[in-house]
Amino acid sequence: MSEEMSTGKGRPTPKRSDAEAKRKKSSIAPANSKEARKAARDQSKIERMAQRAAYLRGDERAMPPRDKGPVRKLARDMVDSRRSVGEYFLPVVLIVLALSSFRVMQVYASLFLYAVLLGVIVDGALLARRIKKVARERFPDESLKGIALYAWLRSTQLRRLRTPPAMITRGTKV
Repeated sequence: MSEEMSTGKGRPTPKRSDAEAKRKKSSIAPANSKEARKAARDQSKIERMAQRAAYLRGDERAMPPRDKGPVRKLARDMVDSRRSVGEYFLPVVLIVLALSSFRVMQVYASLFLYAVLLGVIVDGALLARRIKKVARERFPDESLKGIALYAWLRSTQLRRLRTPPAMITRGTKV
């Protein structure tokens, strides 16, 4: 019984100074000069700028997964080729806020806001239905998951603020 308990770790306990020195050596990051860090930062900035420029040109390789694929491109083009009620929603909200300061106009402004909101919902539903139909015809093997919401959200943004930016003009047949 005493033989089983006397088994140790097989080596002597290191001195405290040796253990601390060993810990310090392994945790120190490799020394990097100030110039090397600046060069790496500049290179990273150049790469980010090139990536952003490609994204703004509409280069498929530079797009995030949310915007990649032929179905998403079709949805973007279909949204960008037409006017939608949703892109005017934010300006309408600002007008309603301005009009609601007048007591007489509050009810009319609220009713107008609800009417525009209903128009945005109906327009979005019709747009989503149309995009799904066309996408099913053109890309039968592609997944249509999330395409309706993607198109609706894009249609509610002001055209100038859409990312990736619109690549086609309004009225273009898609």
